[in-house]
This record gives sequence, C-alpha cells and structure tokens, in this order.
Amino acid sequence: MAHPEEQQEPRTPRDWTDEHVARWQPVLPGLDPVVEGAVTRMKKLSVHLRRVREQSLVDFDLERHEFDTLHKLAGRGGSAAPSELAQDLDLAPASVSGRLDALEKRGFVRRTQSTTDRRRVVVELTASGRETWLGAMDVLGHEEYRLLGVLSTEERGLLNDMLRRVMVEAEAGGPTQSWHA
Repeated sequence: MAHPEEQQEPRTPRDWTDEHVARWQPVLPGLDPVVEGAVTRMKKLSVHLRRVREQSLVDFDLERHEFDTLHKLAGRGGSAAPSELAQDLDLAPASVSGRLDALEKRGFVRRTQSTTDRRRVVVELTASGRETWLGAMDVLGHEEYRLLGVLSTEERGLLNDMLRRVMVEAEAGGPTQSWHA
C-alpha cells in the first residue's frame, strides 16, 4: 500500500501562458495569476481561432470581405436587400455594391428584381455561394468543437455562462462600445 505522501494528483499539463505568468509575477508583484492567465488564454485562443478562420478562407479561395458578405447574407436566410447587407456590414451602400459585383462574377450570389417592388433588388445566395460559405464555416466549426471537446457538456455550459457574465459587464460600459465584429 502506498503512503499518502507518495500518492499525487495527476498534474495538469502546463501551457505557454503558465510560463508567461511565471515570468511576469516577479516583475509585477501585484499581478493576479488567475486573472492574467484567463485573459491571456482568451486572447491566445482568439488569435488561434482567427488563424484557423483565415486559413479556411485561403483554402476556399475567399477574401475576408467576401466571406463576411456571404455570412451576413446567409444569416438573413440567403436573401436580402443590398441596403440590409450594408447595414449588417456597417458599410456604405456603394461599398456593398462593389462586393456584390465581385461575388456575382464568381457565381456566389445573384441579384434579381423584387417580385413585389420592381424598384427593389434582392440579393440571393447561390448554391455555389452557400457551399463555399459552409465549407469555410465547417473548418472553423470543427476546430471549435475539437478544442471545447476537452470539456464535458456541463463544463462547456459553465464556461459559456461565465463568459456571458464577463461579456455583460464588458458591454455595460468601458473604453470600447463596439462589440459587433
């Protein structure tokens, strides 16, 4: 039978942030290692997911602005007025028109006249546009599931709830008010 002092809990693997916090603690004695660790990990995770997204755009031969436009259009059920897309993308209507021209040439969207108002144009996601958008989305989705798959269902729910509380506080006030990236 092993002695109690010989029984040890399995060690949690260390990551880059553990070394970062250890390096800065002697320099900044008031540094809270838990806060610094959490914030640094969130930043690094965000950078990692951004890199995965950018690589998926390369893999699907999409520019970031093209993906964003397809994404907003898909988010409106695959059909929207150019003015709605301009609002969703926070762009001038002329900028959206240029984007739509390029996407239409690639066969990702089509513009048609509204059946109810001939003055109105409707932008529709084509099958090719939807397939390309979904393919780029799937790459990121798989990585998100891979990363969060190390947590149980309950832990994912708890993490989501905790991050919501942090975001509610961030959105309530502070130096930056623009959260819709």
